[in-house]
Amino acid sequence: MTETFTFTPEEKKEVVRLMLKIKARIGEWLLPGDLEKIRKLLAKATEEGHLQRDVFGLNPVVLALQTALIAVEEEGLRRDGVMAVLIYATMRNQDIAEMEPSKVFGENVSRIIGGLVRIQELYRKSPVIETENFRNLLLSFAEDMRVILIMIADRVNLMRQIRDTANMTDKRRVSEEAAYLYAPLAHKLGLYKLKSELEDLSLKYLEPDAYYLIKEKLNATKKSRDAYIERFIQPVKERLEEAGLHFHMKGRTKSIHSIWQKMKKQQCGFEGIYDLFAIRIIIDAPLEKEKMVCWQAFSIVTDMYQPNPKRLRDWLSVPKTNGYESLHITVLGPEQKWVEVQIRTERMDEVAERGLAAHWRYKGIKSQGGLDEWLTNIRTALEAGDDMQMMDQFKMDLYEDEVFVFTPKGDLIKFPKGATVLDFAYHIHSGVGNSCTGARINGKVVPIREVLHSGDTVEIITHSNQTPKQDWLNIVKTSRAKAKLRLALKEARQKDGLYAKEILERKFKNRKIELVEATLQHTIKRLGFKVASDFYKKIADEKLDPTDVIEKYLEVRDYENNALAPIPTRSAEEFSFEQHDEALTQATDDVLVIDKNLKGIDFTLAKCCHPIYGDPVFGFVTVNGGIKVHRTDCPNASEMHRRFGYRIVKARWSGKGTSQYNITLHIVGNDDIGIVNNITSIISKEEKIVMRGINIDAHDGIFSGNLTIQIEDTTRLETLIRKLRTVKGVKQIQRI
Repeated sequence: MTETFTFTPEEKKEVVRLMLKIKARIGEWLLPGDLEKIRKLLAKATEEGHLQRDVFGLNPVVLALQTALIAVEEEGLRRDGVMAVLIYATMRNQDIAEMEPSKVFGENVSRIIGGLVRIQELYRKSPVIETENFRNLLLSFAEDMRVILIMIADRVNLMRQIRDTANMTDKRRVSEEAAYLYAPLAHKLGLYKLKSELEDLSLKYLEPDAYYLIKEKLNATKKSRDAYIERFIQPVKERLEEAGLHFHMKGRTKSIHSIWQKMKKQQCGFEGIYDLFAIRIIIDAPLEKEKMVCWQAFSIVTDMYQPNPKRLRDWLSVPKTNGYESLHITVLGPEQKWVEVQIRTERMDEVAERGLAAHWRYKGIKSQGGLDEWLTNIRTALEAGDDMQMMDQFKMDLYEDEVFVFTPKGDLIKFPKGATVLDFAYHIHSGVGNSCTGARINGKVVPIREVLHSGDTVEIITHSNQTPKQDWLNIVKTSRAKAKLRLALKEARQKDGLYAKEILERKFKNRKIELVEATLQHTIKRLGFKVASDFYKKIADEKLDPTDVIEKYLEVRDYENNALAPIPTRSAEEFSFEQHDEALTQATDDVLVIDKNLKGIDFTLAKCCHPIYGDPVFGFVTVNGGIKVHRTDCPNASEMHRRFGYRIVKARWSGKGTSQYNITLHIVGNDDIGIVNNITSIISKEEKIVMRGINIDAHDGIFSGNLTIQIEDTTRLETLIRKLRTVKGVKQIQRI
C-alpha cells in the first residue's frame, strides 16, 4: 500500500522560507494571483494524493522550490521558469494537460512545461545518455532553452540534497549522470559555477577517497599557497606599475575535479601537480594598444622569472576559433616552483569569462556551428537580468540540420535532416539495408521513404526476397548509405549478368546456333541498350524474352553475312593444282591449294573467322560435300579437329591476291576529340582499302567499336594496323 504523503513541520517551514525568498527575488515579474494559483495547485495535488517522495525520500514541493531558487539566482530565470518548475514538479502529465496551463499561466509557461514533458518521455527510453549525441538531442528536443536550464538547476539541487542518503545505488546513478550529461550541458551554456559544482559533487560521491584527499591537501596548503601567490604577485605588480600599466592581478585555485583529472592524466600524486593555481594579469588598455601592452607585460614577467618556452601559448597573435585571446606562459617562480601566468586585457577577460568563448572550453571542447553566437545571445540575456522576453525568440534551431533517433535497444544515432528509414537501415548494416522493406517508428509501420525525426525509435523490417533498387538512390540522403547502395547494385548487376548469360548460352545451344560475341554486341545495340549490363538485367528480371533476343540475333547475323559476303561460292575449276611437295602455283588471282589435286569441289570462306588472302588456313569437308575454309586460329578450330579430324583437309593460299575481303577490327581507346576522324582519315588514304561500316560506343571517357573494311590480304592488313596504332589515344586493335 502506498504511504500517504504529508509534510513534516520542518518541510512546511522550508516551503514558506523558499517561497518568500523567491518572491523577494522575482516579485516584480510576478503577475497578480500567480502565488495564490500555485498554492491552490499544491494544496489540490496534496489532497488528491498526486505527490509522493522520490527514491531518496525527498519532498517534491521542497525540491521544486529549491530548484526554482537556483534557476533564479544562478541562471537568471524569472516568472515563467519558476511557474513551470512548480507546476511540473507537483502534477502528473495527465493533470497538466487537463489544466491547460496556457490558459492559466500563459503560452510561455505552457511551452516550458511541454518541453519538460517531452524530455521526461525521452529519458524513459533509457538510451546510452553519456554520448555527445544525447546531449545534442536534449538541446534539439527542448525547443525553449529554459527547459535545459531548469534540468541543470534540478540536477544541481538533487546533488546537494543526496549527500547523506543511504540509497547508494541511485546516488551513484544520479552522480554519473551529473558528470557525463549535466556538467557538459552547463559547460556549453557557460554556467561555470554550476558546472564545477556538479563535477566536484560527482567526484565526491563516486570517488570519495580521491575527493577528500585533494580537499584536505588544498586546505592544508591554502595558507602557504595564498602567501606564495602574494610573494609572486608583489614584485611583478611593482614592475608593471613602474612601466605605467593600468591593471589588476588575481590568483585562482583550480577545482578539485580539475586537479584529480590532472593527477590521472599525468599519473602522479597531489604533490606532482605544480600548477594548482594560475595568476592572471588583466590590463586596462584601448583596443588599438591591446597586443602591445600584453607583450610588454609578458616581457616584464619573463625578465623577472625564467620561462618554460614549451609552455608558451600565444592566443594573442592568432586567437582561438571560439574568440579566446590571451597570452599564457609558465615561469619558474620563487622557491623553484612553476607558476602559470595568464596575460590579457579587460575586454579579453570579459569574453573569456562570459561563458561561451570560455576558459573551460578552450581546454579542448570544440565549437559547433552556430553554437557560439546563439549561446552568447542567451548568456547576454541571462546576465542582463531582464524579464526573459528575449528568451522567447530563441527556439532551439541550433541543430536544425541534424536529427537524433534511437535503435530498439536505446542506442542513439545522428543523421542529417531529411534522412529516411533506408538511411537508418544502411547505417546498421549493408545486409539490413539491402533487404529493408520498411520500419516501425514508435510502433507504427512506415515505408522506406519515411523521413526520420528527432526522438524517433526506429525498428527496421526486412524480407529475404527484397533486393536493392536503382531508384533507392533517390531516397537515401547520407553518403554512407549511397556508397553501400551503389556497391549492392553493382554486385546485383554482376550476378544478374552471369545468370542471364547462362540462360542465353543455353538457349543458343538448344537451337544449335553459333553464338558470336561481336554479333551479339551488335544485337544488343539494335535492341536499344547502351550498355550490356542493362540488357542482361532485363533478361534476368524476365522482362526480355531470350527467344526474342535469338530472333533478333539471327536477323543481325544474316544481315551482316549478306552485307559482308566476301566472295561467292566458286567451283574447283578455279584452283590450280600442284604436286605433293605443294610448290607455289603462279596465277593471276587468289588461289587455294587444297590437299591432293582435288577437283570439282565447291568451297566457301567461313563466316566465323573470315579468312583472307595470306591467313594460314585449313579446309573442312561439310555434310553436303563442299569445303568451308577456316583460319587455323579460328575459335572453332580445336573443336573441329577434336571431333571431326577425318574431315579436315590441308589448304593454303597461292597466287597474287587481287580479291577484296571483308574483315572487322575491334578498336578500344580514349574518347578524345577527333580520334574517330583520325582513324577514318588513315583508312581513306590507303589504296585499295574500302571502309564498309563503323560502330562506336563511348562510355566513361573510353570508346570501343568495330570497324568493317574491305582489304586484299594480310600484308596490307598488318600495315594498316601498325598505322592505326600510331593514332594518339588508341589503346588496342584486334581483328575479330
